[in-house]
Amino acid sequence: MDINNSNVIITGGSSGIGKETAKQFIAKGANVVITGRDKTKLNQVAQEIGAIPLLFDVSDTASIPSMTTEAIELLEGKLDTLVNNAGIGVFSRLGEITIEDLQAVYTTNVFGLALLTQEVVKTFKKQNYGNIINIGSTAALKGFERGSIYAASKFAVRGMTQCWQSELRKHNIRVSLVNPSEVASAFSNENREERQEEANKLGPKEIADTIVNLVEVRDKGFIPEVTIWATNPF
Repeated sequence: MDINNSNVIITGGSSGIGKETAKQFIAKGANVVITGRDKTKLNQVAQEIGAIPLLFDVSDTASIPSMTTEAIELLEGKLDTLVNNAGIGVFSRLGEITIEDLQAVYTTNVFGLALLTQEVVKTFKKQNYGNIINIGSTAALKGFERGSIYAASKFAVRGMTQCWQSELRKHNIRVSLVNPSEVASAFSNENREERQEEANKLGPKEIADTIVNLVEVRDKGFIPEVTIWATNPF
């Protein structure tokens, strides 16, 4: 797809992978709506990078139909790409898991993602065209200590991605999963402040580069899944 003049929605777009991805799309001429939960931060980032801000928490599942309509209206009724980036993590050992933590993680990482995509697909089917990029994790490939809640949510995203690939190819809708290994970002920081990049860990740029490259593949083909590892994490 030619990104210039295309329309993009990126959830969790006010920091980390979402922010960097928005910057790269905008640099290539796209119109980008970024969503976030912190109004001040969202507006500051949108002004900084030239995005369109939309205060929207995907865990508020009841608001998803109306907020999807608003997002698409901000893009004048046309949408080319949805990047499902918003996500949270709770890392508890077996024996410490609570129903509240399970519900919180699944509501954002799985339920909100699925219900938002379901709304967006209505537009994609009318157009007979669209791109969906789901941000998974290497935790979607293999579990790890303290990963019961988070890894399970990402396994669910991987499974849904594969189902949607089967359902949507006949509508010329491309669905891809991007699995980053550990990224130095605001993710899992309680104060949501960006972490400094570390030499032995990925940064948001490597993930954003991958997302942009997936979308730029000619429309006749798509890449179902890609995993990005740090070259030397030791």
